[in-house]
Amino acid sequence: MKRGKKSLRSSRAFEAFVLDQLADAGDVVSRRMFGGIGLYCDGVFFGIIAGDALYFKVDDETRAAYRAQRSRPFKPYADRPTTMQYYAVPLAVIESAPELVRWARTAVAVARRAK
Repeated sequence: MKRGKKSLRSSRAFEAFVLDQLADAGDVVSRRMFGGIGLYCDGVFFGIIAGDALYFKVDDETRAAYRAQRSRPFKPYADRPTTMQYYAVPLAVIESAPELVRWARTAVAVARRAK
């Protein structure tokens, strides 16, 4: 592994758990990409699974909710500034399917606004 780069690989078990938790969010599918996993809802890219962590798309309206939970931004390279607007979803949210669906729908709305 190159210096400054961490593995984006995630377990199939974590991916399956996240997809199961998101069953009521709409047509959510996962696609392997760049070592991580992209999440799409109705064709809209809204999330990333990397290193067995879940990240959702944020913007100026939603970032504060993640920061209030002490979530960190997605930063695939330790030696580079954050370039993507994704933040880690808190574990308590991931463990509650209804709450995760609510956060996912917000992330999908953010992704749609960004288009």
